[in-house]
Order: sequence, then C-alpha cells, then structure tokens
Amino acid sequence: MKVLLIGSGGREHSLIWKLNQSKLVSELACLPGNAGISEIASVFPIKVHEIDKIIEHVLLKQYDFVIIGPEQPLAMGLVDKLKKIGVKVFGPTQSAAQLESSKEFTKKLCSKYNIPTADYGVFDNLEDAKSYLKGMRAPYVLKADGLAAGKGVSLPETLEDAISELEELFSGKFGNASSKVLIEEFMEGQEASFFAISDGVNVLPLIAAQDHKRVFDGDTGPNTGGMGAYSPTPVFNDEIQNIVMNEIIIPTVKGMAADGHPYLGVLFAGLMITNEGPKLIEYNARFGDPECQVLMRRLDSDLMDIFLKAEEGNLDIIKELIWSNKPTVNIVLANKGYPGKYLNGSIIKGTDEANAKGEVVVFHAGTKYNENGKLCSEGGRVLNITSQADTLIKALEKAYNAIDNDIVWDEGFCRRDIGHQAIK
Repeated sequence: MKVLLIGSGGREHSLIWKLNQSKLVSELACLPGNAGISEIASVFPIKVHEIDKIIEHVLLKQYDFVIIGPEQPLAMGLVDKLKKIGVKVFGPTQSAAQLESSKEFTKKLCSKYNIPTADYGVFDNLEDAKSYLKGMRAPYVLKADGLAAGKGVSLPETLEDAISELEELFSGKFGNASSKVLIEEFMEGQEASFFAISDGVNVLPLIAAQDHKRVFDGDTGPNTGGMGAYSPTPVFNDEIQNIVMNEIIIPTVKGMAADGHPYLGVLFAGLMITNEGPKLIEYNARFGDPECQVLMRRLDSDLMDIFLKAEEGNLDIIKELIWSNKPTVNIVLANKGYPGKYLNGSIIKGTDEANAKGEVVVFHAGTKYNENGKLCSEGGRVLNITSQADTLIKALEKAYNAIDNDIVWDEGFCRRDIGHQAIK
C-alpha cells in the first residue's frame, strides 16, 4: 500500500518507523515531516493546517491510505474531506474529534454517560469564573476549552495566581481556545496515559504509559507538551485496565455512536488513578507525544494491519496484540528556553552514531537539514532518545548515556529524572 502520514513531530517519526516494518506498506510519505522522517519516507513541504493543499497532494499522488498524527487537522475536518473524495483514512471526523478540541464537549459526554471525571464549571466571562473559583479549594485546575498545543492547562497554587491566570486566559492567552475556560476540582493521585483504538463500534485496548509534563526535574516549572515517558507504569495494572475499559473507554465509544459522532481512531485517555478508582482527566483524539514513541518501541504487532482493520470496521478480528514486556523510555531533548522563547538553527551532531550502537533509537521532532546539509534544531522539543532494557533503570542508563556521550548539542537540555515515580 502507498501510505501518507500527516505530521512532523517525534510521534510521527515513531509511527513512520513502525509502519516501515509492515509488509503491507510498499511506499511511505509524510508531510511536512522532519529531518529524521526524510531518511525513511518521502517528505513534502505542506503544513498540517493547509487542508486544501493536502487534498490536492493526495489526489495527485493517489495514496491508498492516509494516517493523521496531530490534532489540528482532525479538528479542521481533514478526515471528512478525505472520506468525501473516497480515500481510506485513519482518524476521527471533525465532530468526533471534539473529544479533544472541546473540553466542554467531553465533560458533557461524561455527565450524560456517567463516566468518572472531576467536577467542573465552564465559563465564557471573567467575573463568573472568578466567582466560581472562590468556592474551590487550592490547588486550582484551569483549562482552556479548545486546542492549545498541550499548554492550555495550569495548576495555580494560590487564589491570587489563579485569578491572574484567568485574566490572561480571557485576555486571549490562547486565542479562541481560551474564549471558554474550565475550572475543575483538583484530583489527588497518579497520572497515567492509556490508549485504545476504536472502529466506531469495537474497541481494541493498547497499553498505558506515564509522561512528564513539567519542564524541570522534580515536576517543577511550567507545563510542556511532555518531556519524557516510560512504559509500563506500576500505577496501571490489569485490574485498573479492566475498570478503565468498562467504565471510561467503552461507555465513551458507545455514547459517541449513540449521539451521532461514531469514533474511528486512537482514544488517548489522560487518567488520574485516585483512591476512588481511575477518573478521566481529558481525552486526546490521537496518539500522545512523547508516549507514542514508547508504544511503538514496545509494539510487536503490525501497526498498518491495526489501522486497516479499524478503517474497515473489523477491529474485532484482532483478538490480542503482541507487546514487548521490556521497560521502555523516551527522553526528550528540548531547545533551551522551551516552553518559552527559544532560538532555532543550532547544529546537532551524533544522532547517527547513537543509533548505530543499537542501544537507542533516536526519533526526531523539531529538526531539519540546513542549506549546508547539517542537522539543526527547528522547534521546542527537538529529539526523542528511546531505549529498552530488562529493567527501567538500565533503559534509562542507555538513554542518558547516548545523550551524554554520543549526541552533541550545546543548546539542548533534558530532564534527568524521567521515570522517577516508578523507580521510587
């Protein structure tokens, strides 16, 4: 099959890497891709939000199957437009992608179908939001309703900081995404990321991972898109998975179908494992990043076959997936200044040397080749160093060894405590 993947991050590089192993795939392309992706797939300089250009490209190249990585084109209705021209595509429609593009939509679905989640209020003006906030306990949970590139959640510790954050949100901190704001109760527990795939009716569970949202060691500093991940995670066992499937995932898929939004694609459930059981924090309508990278390293089944069965509505044919039991880690190398301001264009060396040793697989995120053919940074999160071993500690040693001894990038930094919860 001739397959096109939409996206440019570390998630997409790991998906391309896995799809490249499939006997069902004869040709791979990606747009816009990145430097690492360009080494195993054809790349084209079309951005993920340029929907009309994507459609023109798909018609020109006559792809057999399209896979959509990031959330933006899903929210913009790319799946609907591809289906309209008769192209097979993996990903939810625009109405189904509201599970991610509108947190209010998801909360209403949870209320309707008794899916466990945090109590909340949703507001479109500052005064009502401040009034509700004053009745809540610290720490506070504030969320932009719409898409904010993984940065729309804040956890102020004081009422003063929470009001200040509300003022920023309603002043357009995230544009239209924060024209509505959710205020939620703070849930105590351990976070986990759980993934499943749905064909609109059937649901296939994948596995769980745990990521690290804060930029600095000790879970300090501002939230990011994710600074690292590991899988498996000790906070998520078979018993919890059964509860999550029966009380959260399956009711969501059934509810979406009943409400006229059948969901075909990846369901990424951000969960809080509380003393009362697992509760939904939020949904994403695609694979997580940096979690996808550890999932692809652990997956031993054919990824393309899974996507095909889902698109055809035959996911129930797959009775069980094959996974490596080896602990797997992903450490993000980010640009100094991220998630704030940073400079692009600094030279990166040593990625090929790191890969050649066989200890790690380096997935590119924000990279490109400059006019002199040198690998350089082109984004906030730039590289993903993934490794596997018999223990989590050994996997981490491999990854950090590659960062310290193989990769040379003066402008890069990483967290040094990935997996600290599991090690503890």
